[in-house]
Amino acid sequence: MQDNLNKFVSEYSLRIGDTSLILGQRLGEWCGHGPILEEDIAITNISLDLIGQARSFLTYAGGLLENNKSEDDLAFFRDTREYRNTLLAEQPNGDFAHTMLRQLFISAFQYCFFEKLKSSKDETISALAEKSLKEVTYHLRHSGEWIKRLGDGTGESKSKVTEALEELWKYTGDLFSMDEVDEALIKKGIAVNLDDVKKNWQMKIKEIFAEATLEYPSDTFMITGGILGNHTEYLGHLLAEMQILPRSFPGAEW
Repeated sequence: MQDNLNKFVSEYSLRIGDTSLILGQRLGEWCGHGPILEEDIAITNISLDLIGQARSFLTYAGGLLENNKSEDDLAFFRDTREYRNTLLAEQPNGDFAHTMLRQLFISAFQYCFFEKLKSSKDETISALAEKSLKEVTYHLRHSGEWIKRLGDGTGESKSKVTEALEELWKYTGDLFSMDEVDEALIKKGIAVNLDDVKKNWQMKIKEIFAEATLEYPSDTFMITGGILGNHTEYLGHLLAEMQILPRSFPGAEW
């Protein structure tokens, strides 16, 4: 029974860590390319926060496995179908509006998610959620302010963020996907019911969209599958770049 519980907690932690890792890697692509110096630094700092979160959750996930995988094992030596991140995180950066809207959607989710997860009966997950919440509070504020500026700014900025919304919205449903892992851990008081998180997330997004003069999209077909390892073509390219060094020189130290 305990082995099965550890397996579920490991899988749950892996999902959280993978989303932070992949989004952190995506944001790292902006380093040296930000629209202004201050924003270049801000995006890089958010990336570092997310990678720090990923390290913590992946370390916990790996320690619960029978073969005791390290954070590096999980980050660099899994293939695409073994990743459990939300599909939204792996989408290309596109322009600045795309990046900020993607960040808003995920940061709002993480804020609402960690707010509830800090009450988890798993002490490690609870502690990691509480620490992560402090970081994503800033991420949400930062991305939210930018979406307000872009949406209620010039005709061009409005057009850019509207295009981003049309492209990214169909992946937001994947944020709230659940399966038997979630169901089992919710009963144990370890996991969070994402139906409750979704309600709070929708309120946050609608509030920010109202100030940004953006129309909240109506229900539409959602592309899902991240927690099952079904990803878009973009994840494979991202992992190839992220994993090339440790795979080329396994066990190297410097």
